[in-house]
Amino acid sequence: MESSINCKNCSSEVIGSFCHKCGQKSSVNKVTFKETFQDFIDTVLSVNAPLITTTKILFVNPGILFREYLNGKRKSYYKPVSFFIITTLIYIIVRSLINYNPMTTAGVKVEGEILVDAGKYMVKNINNIMFLFVFALGVLFKLFFYRKNSLAEFIAISFYAVGVYTMIGLVSMFYLKYVDPQYTAMPIVIFMGYVIVAFSSFFKSRNFLTILKIVMAYMLAFMFYSGLGFLLSLLIVWLKSS
Repeated sequence: MESSINCKNCSSEVIGSFCHKCGQKSSVNKVTFKETFQDFIDTVLSVNAPLITTTKILFVNPGILFREYLNGKRKSYYKPVSFFIITTLIYIIVRSLINYNPMTTAGVKVEGEILVDAGKYMVKNINNIMFLFVFALGVLFKLFFYRKNSLAEFIAISFYAVGVYTMIGLVSMFYLKYVDPQYTAMPIVIFMGYVIVAFSSFFKSRNFLTILKIVMAYMLAFMFYSGLGFLLSLLIVWLKSS
């Protein structure tokens, strides 16, 4: 018969490898570097949070992932907010490593020092401003498809969608910097195509009206995100300079 011990996290009696109350391992020792990095690898790549599997399905059949996640299949997929955060972090790190700036790479010229500073601020803090795109996309899809799902559900899958947009931007960044800087709208157009495919699959409808509403929701959300993001950046820059 297995001997019981007390869980070091919640003090409950534990028989076996894991605590039945909080889920912590029964064999917990001093923190080591190996354990710390192993926890990170487990969180990103383990069966409990399969980032690679989630990413693959988001590109191959996002509609199925959206439906299954909302219908309760949560353990099989990486969480939407976590997916959004990790893709954004990867984008920021890579952009910094290759010193990519869309305002200069594309040869964009803006009149007015404060406008230039606002644009630079928006690019630098894109990880914070990108949240606006998530919520704008969720709200607009709720408005156009108000009978389909709740606002919270639309925002949840919007975190997945915008995470994909970040990955598209990541790949496009290399092309724009090292191949041809003229096609700065490329990630926006590609993502619009992705949104059409993903959400028409999610709604199980590809009729003209559904596609039209998806395109309108996407375009309005992107305009709101870009406009409000720039205005907020302009306001912050102005307050800092005044």
